[in-house]
Amino acid sequence: MATRKRKSRKKRGTRTVGYGRIGQHRKHGDIGGHGNAGLHKYKWSWTVKYVPKHFGRYGFKPPVPSTSKADTWINVSDLDAISERTELKEKDGLRVIDLSKLGVKKLLGSGNIKGSYYVIVGRATERAIDKVEKAGGKVELAK
Repeated sequence: MATRKRKSRKKRGTRTVGYGRIGQHRKHGDIGGHGNAGLHKYKWSWTVKYVPKHFGRYGFKPPVPSTSKADTWINVSDLDAISERTELKEKDGLRVIDLSKLGVKKLLGSGNIKGSYYVIVGRATERAIDKVEKAGGKVELAK
């Protein structure tokens, strides 16, 4: 406690300093220290009864994955939505979607594709490459 908040800083001329004439700041209150003092010592029986899991480790926390391992991916079905939202350049008569610039690391083959695109991506599944090529497009694997 800060000195400026203590009763003894004021009330200097009184005998009991504001704590009454019988107890005079003795007996009860904060017996055995403040907070968690003594939980491993003289308050052990209280610890076992009321907070048995206070000490120790429980459960499993997986290691935090690094951002380099976390893949961001997209499905073939999302390519049409990307082409509608953004203006695309053309290459070999196809609209270019550069997924690596959008932060996508892998192209997956779920869903269907309507348009034909020139897709630039770091990795792609065989199924995704087949679907893009069947729609008249091309996939370039860039690193």
